This record gives sequence, C-alpha cells and structure tokens, in this order.
Amino acid sequence: MTYFAAVMTRRNDRWTVDDIDIEDCESLADLGDVLRDLPGDVRLLVIEQDDEYAAIVRLDDDADDPRAFLSDGHAADAYPMAALVAEDLVEIGEVDDAEDVGDDEELDGDVPPTHDSAPFGDPDIVEDLGTSAADLLAMCAHPGTLPVDLLVAVCEKAGCGPAFEELRG
Repeated sequence: MTYFAAVMTRRNDRWTVDDIDIEDCESLADLGDVLRDLPGDVRLLVIEQDDEYAAIVRLDDDADDPRAFLSDGHAADAYPMAALVAEDLVEIGEVDDAEDVGDDEELDGDVPPTHDSAPFGDPDIVEDLGTSAADLLAMCAHPGTLPVDLLVAVCEKAGCGPAFEELRG
C-alpha cells in the first residue's frame, strides 16, 4: 500500500510544496518533528492513500505540538499511516464514555480496536487558511468526494493549489 505525502510550508506569504518520505515516522509527534525541521510560519503535511482517506498535520511556528485531522476513522483500522495519525486524536463528536464501562462490559484485549467512519481530530486545522471546519466536515461527508479532492480544495483556498497539483502531476 503506497501513500502520497507532501509538505507545504508558508514563509512570508510564499508557499513551497514538496513530496516527503514519512515511512520512518512512528507517531504523530514524529510527523510533527518532520515539520519542525522545515522553515515557515505555517507547515502542513498532507497524506492521501488509495482514495480511502486524507490526513492533514499542521505545525505552526509558535506551537509545541502538531494538530491533525483524519477524514475517515475507518482508515485507521486498515492503513498504518492513518492509524499513526489517529492514535492520539478523538473522533469528532465523540463523548467520553470511559466512566460508564462496567466490569461485565470490559473491552476484550484480543479484539483490535475499530474506529467509526467519522472524521478524527481538529476540524479547525485549516480555518485560517480559508477552509472552515464546516466545509472540511461537509467534504468528508459528501458522497463522491475523494480524499484527494478534499486536499486539493484545502490547498486551493490556502493559496498553494497550483503547486500542489503540479507536485501530484
């Protein structure tokens, strides 16, 4: 299973877009470290795999930790890179029911965790770049919208659409 990963960095209102290898990353923090090594006041890492999911990881100049968004929680069950992004994220709209689990309802340690198809993470991740949380979530829910379409739309609104399209070429 191959994936497409690209980094977009903005410095002085100028965007740079490059593909990147993130194969050695083992956590969301590792993805953040990749971004931390790049110059820019806004740094985005976008991932798309097999038309199944899109992920956006963001590290701002003044932030210690990366923020992330995953378009489809089910992808975390089948794709290691999606699982890596989703690992520390919460399903959008999820209520913490941990206190309500009784002794007879304990989770079976032999059953792998499954994720709902709802998006995970921070839907406001690109709001200041032109894509509102509502628009991002609507694109995820819209039948026929491919994950790469979501990334293209986000990049176009942010001002790096042509460079992103050229890289995907």
